[in-house]
Amino acid sequence: MATPLTADTLLAALRAEGVNVVEHDGWRTHNRNHKGAWGPVNGIVVHHTVSSGSESSVALCRDGYDELPGPLCHGVIDKAGTVHLIGHGRTNHAGLGDGSVLNAVIAETSLPAPRRNDTDGNAHFYGFECVNLGDGSDPWPDAQLDAIERASAALCRAHGWQAASVIGHKEWTNTKTDPRGFTMDAMRARIAARLSGRPSGTATPAPSPSPSAPRYQPFPGAGFFTAGPNSPIVTAMGRRLAAEGCSAYSVGPGPRWSEADRRSYARWQRKLGYTGSDADGWPGRTSWDALKVPYSG
Repeated sequence: MATPLTADTLLAALRAEGVNVVEHDGWRTHNRNHKGAWGPVNGIVVHHTVSSGSESSVALCRDGYDELPGPLCHGVIDKAGTVHLIGHGRTNHAGLGDGSVLNAVIAETSLPAPRRNDTDGNAHFYGFECVNLGDGSDPWPDAQLDAIERASAALCRAHGWQAASVIGHKEWTNTKTDPRGFTMDAMRARIAARLSGRPSGTATPAPSPSPSAPRYQPFPGAGFFTAGPNSPIVTAMGRRLAAEGCSAYSVGPGPRWSEADRRSYARWQRKLGYTGSDADGWPGRTSWDALKVPYSG
């Protein structure tokens, strides 16, 4: 059993393991702690999202839906291998499962088949949702499997756990089938091999506390951009895109939305790991939150 990692310790552990991390606004305090305990923590549950597209999947897992409010996990692992941190604390990811499975995870012994749903998994597990349709045909790119391995190993290493502390959702409860498309035995073997060595990333020190948190521009909505605005928000966005090395501007940026803004934003989406229609240059809430545009009024 273990006390949950603090947000800063969790972030440092992921980065030390070489995980490509994107922090989303408010993730450190986005949780369901008002519904019950989180901790002691005993392991990690791996899921698939039954969705496609990085940005839409991150939004779904962050916000949830009427029957199951978000966050639905602590991190979303997309197909490019980016881990999107969206919550810290109790999240709606594991639900009820078999207490005998929890006991096996604690003891790090072979898992029994889940038969009962008598134990609150949300209190005891970290959760990673992985972007995949879950139909057995949607591919699992090497970068995504590597990120699952690294993220799981990072938390195991931080807690002193072995690979047996990492399970699939379907190993926790007989009501689920995720993850589908790779075996958890194979993933645990990868994690065990990684844990036998030293962390392969470079730790990034946690930032020092500042006297006041910076204020960022809330996402103004997709319609704001398709309407071709003339606004200081567009200028602030363009400056952030340029600072992130995503500029497609020959002049500016300026306040009026332009094709150069769209091309620059598409570069930002690709930098986050989005592809196809998720990288069309039209801002969405998840990529906007990650850009951290200064408040412009």
